[in-house]
Amino acid sequence: MEERSRLCSVWLGSETGILKGVSVARRQAFNFCNSSHLSRDQEVRVLAWADPDQSELLVGSVDGSVKTFSLEKGVFTDTRRCGDALDGCFTGLGALPGGALLTCVERGAVRVWREGSEEPVTELSAGPSVCRMRQSPVNEQRVATGGKENGLKVWDLDRPGEPVFTAKNLRDDWLDLRRPHWVRDLAFIPDSDKVVTCTGHHQVHVFDPSTPQRRPVLEAEYGEYPLTALALTAAGGSVVVGNTRGEMAVLDLRKGLVRGALKGLAGGVRALECHASSPLVASCGLDRFLRIHSLDDRTLQHKVYLKSRLNCLLLSRRPLQEMGGAAGDPGAEPQEVKAEDDEVWGAMEQLEETGKRKPEEVESPENTKKKKKK
Repeated sequence: MEERSRLCSVWLGSETGILKGVSVARRQAFNFCNSSHLSRDQEVRVLAWADPDQSELLVGSVDGSVKTFSLEKGVFTDTRRCGDALDGCFTGLGALPGGALLTCVERGAVRVWREGSEEPVTELSAGPSVCRMRQSPVNEQRVATGGKENGLKVWDLDRPGEPVFTAKNLRDDWLDLRRPHWVRDLAFIPDSDKVVTCTGHHQVHVFDPSTPQRRPVLEAEYGEYPLTALALTAAGGSVVVGNTRGEMAVLDLRKGLVRGALKGLAGGVRALECHASSPLVASCGLDRFLRIHSLDDRTLQHKVYLKSRLNCLLLSRRPLQEMGGAAGDPGAEPQEVKAEDDEVWGAMEQLEETGKRKPEEVESPENTKKKKKK
């Protein structure tokens, strides 16, 4: 299993509780799980890198457990209890220096767990109905949260008493009606204090905590359906967003304009991530496919069927040629890679259906007439 895990450049979490790894260059996909312990409460909701070297993964499940997966060994090496089902599902996961974990749940509890401790050493309340918590890629102690009727807040874990920034509600619409909050996903914009969010009201907002203004410094809209996920491009000047109808687009964060659409999806988007150095964006969701699009010409480069509905994904920092076609040709045709059979299905006993009539024996007016003629 260790050889397989080293090949994988894309990692995904599924509703069935299976961690899936994909080697796009080898046209292979693998399942990493213990099929004897799979259940609905093992559904994977969040993924994060456990270390800067990307040698370990953190896998957060619905039951409140966080597992550590070693890419070198190809197995799960540790399980830690970081909450329970009463807290709600994980909406964010991260790593801190010294082996500490950072978690956030739907009820708004943001906690820091030290290694070997069963109780959190730091805890703050981000408010109810949190949809997403993200950690700053520059400052590990700074996190942002947001949710339904729970606007953007930026926190400093060294001073968890009060948020360092709280977004102000949008101005009333032209009918003087209140415009509701609903942050679905967010990200820190590199080389600045700005944070970009997407909402359940098909909006994209940019906030700048370094200024006195607490309302968005940029507002844009895309489509007519709730936005569910976003990912910043490597340069940080654009953002890719996806919605509940499987529509994806690239938006310019300087002018708030749609630069183009990414096509080929057939179900709601649940996760997006742009590659760190190559103009690629990966997406997954309800249609059970991993897709990788080019950001240069917005064409579909790879398409991977993974059998289960997918909740989250991570891309490694591997260079473009390791994620390219079979011959390393960037212009290769889009590939469809089918994953090997899930162990959970292979382990199930096959039952034969009994007691059913054959189709021609089902009583119907036509069959009754034929019997009378005979």
